[in-house]
Amino acid sequence: MSNSSSITHFLLLPFAGTQQLQLLHFCLFLAIYLAALLGNSLIITTIAWHHHLHTPMYFFLMNLALIDMGTISTTVPKSMANSMWDTRVISYTGCVLQLFFLIFLVDAEFCLLIVMSYDRYIAICRPLHYETILGSRACAHMAAAAWASGFLNALLHTANTFSLPLCQGNAVHQFFCEIPQILKLSCSRTYLREAGLIVFSVCLFFVFGCIVFIVVSYVQIFRAVLRMPSQQGRHKAFATCLPHLAVLSLFVSTCMFAYLKPPSISSPSLDLVVSVLYSVVPPAVNPLIYSLRNQELKDALSKLLTGCFQKQ
Repeated sequence: MSNSSSITHFLLLPFAGTQQLQLLHFCLFLAIYLAALLGNSLIITTIAWHHHLHTPMYFFLMNLALIDMGTISTTVPKSMANSMWDTRVISYTGCVLQLFFLIFLVDAEFCLLIVMSYDRYIAICRPLHYETILGSRACAHMAAAAWASGFLNALLHTANTFSLPLCQGNAVHQFFCEIPQILKLSCSRTYLREAGLIVFSVCLFFVFGCIVFIVVSYVQIFRAVLRMPSQQGRHKAFATCLPHLAVLSLFVSTCMFAYLKPPSISSPSLDLVVSVLYSVVPPAVNPLIYSLRNQELKDALSKLLTGCFQKQ
């Protein structure tokens, strides 16, 4: 038995026990990681390059792409390195930093998705006031608030988690450092402090605050869209709202399940699937969802790629 002061490293959960399966895991994660980096980089470059895309919706989308690149870079490279070198080790400092940046980016993404739902609400329900309400300064303040909220929340939970005495070994049953798995290593009932803080934060911030706001916003959005006389207008509105709603639903449901599920239904395989769904899948599929359903972004990306090939 050991305590937190004597722990110098943690042991992460391996994806497979054989060298062949570890190599398969490395190749699969490498493909997902490169696809996520490429897709999000193209979105950022396209929006930054084309001045007609310098609107609130694309400004928030560019921030989302930055967050997605950070989120997948926090967990996947270390897991790939461990598979390549047939090890499970992550240093104590590395675990602290990984947990901090994961909470920071996941929380910032959730806040940004809320801001994006507000952007769609104003664009569809109050189009005449769109530029007045969502000016450049207001957009910058909302994006900064999303990043700041993530940073402060990560600082609070990381400090609280690693202040607990850990004496249940150093094996983390996850492929990255995650709060629920670190709490399982605690030998003191003070871990209930952090568990209670998580439940309180999720219930107050996510359920009673943000989710209610999102539901109300989308009810108003769909009511406004269905009243549009133009079929083309309805199609365009749904094309921008439905992908956002799909991303938000997957992200929020998996995050809440990962942090709020009762211990009785917890298992390594279930925890692994849920963690992949909220930390790996969204950064990889968000560029596809937003670009394939957005004709304006597809046209701008096509022009950018065509111009690059012509210069070569």
